[in-house]
Amino acid sequence: MKTTTLPRDTNQALGIGQFAIDFVQGRLGDGPSQAALDRGRLLHTDAVLCGASALALRTNAPTILRHEALEYLDPSGATPLGSTIRVKSEKAIVANASAMREWDSNGTNFGYNPALGHNAGEFGHNDFYSVVIAACQQRRLNGAAALRGMLLVDEIRGRLAEVFSLKSYKIDHVVHGAIASAATYGALMGATAEQIESAIGMFVAHYIPWRAIRAGKQLSDSKGASAAISTEAAILSMKRSMAGFVGPKDIFRNPESLFRQFEPTNGESPFDLVFTHSGDNFAVMGMHFKMGLYEHQSAGALQGLLDVIAAHPDVLDPDRLVRILVKAYEPAFGIIGDPAKRDPHTRQSADHSMVYIVATMLRKAIAAKDELPQYGSTDQLWQALMLSPYDYHRNAIFDPLTRKLMEKITFEHGGPEYDANYPDGIPTSLVVTMDDDRVYDSGLVMYPAGHSRNTVADLDAILSHKFRLLGALALPDEADVSRVVSHLNSLGALSSEEVTELYAFEIARREGYE
Repeated sequence: MKTTTLPRDTNQALGIGQFAIDFVQGRLGDGPSQAALDRGRLLHTDAVLCGASALALRTNAPTILRHEALEYLDPSGATPLGSTIRVKSEKAIVANASAMREWDSNGTNFGYNPALGHNAGEFGHNDFYSVVIAACQQRRLNGAAALRGMLLVDEIRGRLAEVFSLKSYKIDHVVHGAIASAATYGALMGATAEQIESAIGMFVAHYIPWRAIRAGKQLSDSKGASAAISTEAAILSMKRSMAGFVGPKDIFRNPESLFRQFEPTNGESPFDLVFTHSGDNFAVMGMHFKMGLYEHQSAGALQGLLDVIAAHPDVLDPDRLVRILVKAYEPAFGIIGDPAKRDPHTRQSADHSMVYIVATMLRKAIAAKDELPQYGSTDQLWQALMLSPYDYHRNAIFDPLTRKLMEKITFEHGGPEYDANYPDGIPTSLVVTMDDDRVYDSGLVMYPAGHSRNTVADLDAILSHKFRLLGALALPDEADVSRVVSHLNSLGALSSEEVTELYAFEIARREGYE
């Protein structure tokens, strides 16, 4: 067997604690395959470069939280991005997780496991790696231990996302990541299973975030920092538990906890949990990369747009383009098709606006049409037109051509056919109508580039371009971007001393973004 099952009629909080301890100590099977470790490594590199570039461009929440972290010095703590100064671990974690999430460009999961019938479809993102690095810096653990820890945090939150849909009850998806963070941090720090159980119970009882942070016409800093703030609370819960504070036990079967309040049972938890401990089939293998900065629900539309551009470059004449019809599934239509998102004024709203995202990539293609070769594949188009932080700057948000193109885009719910194909894929179609009645149809896009089930795109090439793009923003102009990227990509081979200084590279200070 390569899995550990925690049945619904058992104390799953305690079981998560024991699983986490056994996994980090290598007591379960042969351990993760190289493919799983490689996937985790790439997702970590992606997250770090997202975070460092967000700090370089002085985005608001990451900058505030990093300054705050540097006020909490602790010689046995962890380091914020771009620093060798050690601070309280929870403060390094909240600062780093906020930065890594700020662009909304790191990895994504969809809570989909048809083999087990665990298809709750909860979203989640790879926001929690700073938890692992902080623990490894405190315990002087090496890069191999860090990679195992990263697979563990993604395994716990990924499997929870498959069995319980928080969004159905207007609770933010970061709850699953915070539970996983408490368990992973505790296991790496030498906590007992009972202490991990206590910390999970404490977090669930005291710190549940509602999706109010994601509602409104123009979104606030709370949207991007949600994972960071919840994880800070989870780590504090773990520290308090290790110091002797006792939180609620058996929280998944607790009749007053959110799990049983929203999904009543006869005393058991609402779900079974199945965790992978060996081989390939880790949750991380089903997580998706973003090929630039965009809300993950728009990935199918962007792939459809690039497919149409590659086949019919005449769509790049904005005067002859009459209409673009995008159809997609729920929840994509509800999240990034909200009428308020047709007029975004902030980056946080623009990157959750289907019409803005599609119009912006099209505007970039129009501007570069004389340089764009006629590719048979869209791999190079993804690289040439990759959406960067500057595509969500205020000047870009109010670009006249972008606004003109937005007016030509209609976004519709595709109906039952589209809904039935989610979350297996990102079912989307894009149809362009020209002024002479020519119609160019992308067809149904299910697995765009970056999707875990996409077998066509050259993922390594596109990610390498993304890493160079974000690295060039993150690091000073004279810095060797390729060396930093290579160092991050060698995480599994790093010594404990190198892990301690993993985030010590200099971050640029670029003016004029926010």
